Amino acid sequence: MEDKIKKVVDLAAPVSRVWKAITDHEQFGEWFQVKLEGPFKAGELSLGQITYPGHEHIRWVAMIECMEPERLFSLSSHPHILDADTYRADEPATLVEFKLEPTDNGTRLTIIESGFSTLPEDVRADIFRGNSEGWAEQVKNITAYVER
Repeated sequence: MEDKIKKVVDLAAPVSRVWKAITDHEQFGEWFQVKLEGPFKAGELSLGQITYPGHEHIRWVAMIECMEPERLFSLSSHPHILDADTYRADEPATLVEFKLEPTDNGTRLTIIESGFSTLPEDVRADIFRGNSEGWAEQVKNITAYVER
């Protein structure tokens, strides 16, 4: 099984627009379909509720790892932990990186989620499959959001 999911999309929007769409918690919530409780801050836990139809039972729990303006936003996620009460920083997690590069026509966004091999074996394949399908959908969502 692969250890990472990688999606690359060229967006017809400036880097500043894409950066705001992925790092402003309200904008992120709109296209990602999650109701977040507060702004993203490096080194802090981000909490919220998924609003994507059929996934409303899933709690958003992520640690914001890095925010390098208009270049890199990353967070770690524990896709097998569904609430903040059971969150432990030492639990296996995946790392999601949003990398931005300017292009002649806008922005190249690379989304990489890695670390699946560290997840519990009994849930690893299902999480990888679900997240792979999810990122394909989220690439469509952010494209529509920043290009409107």
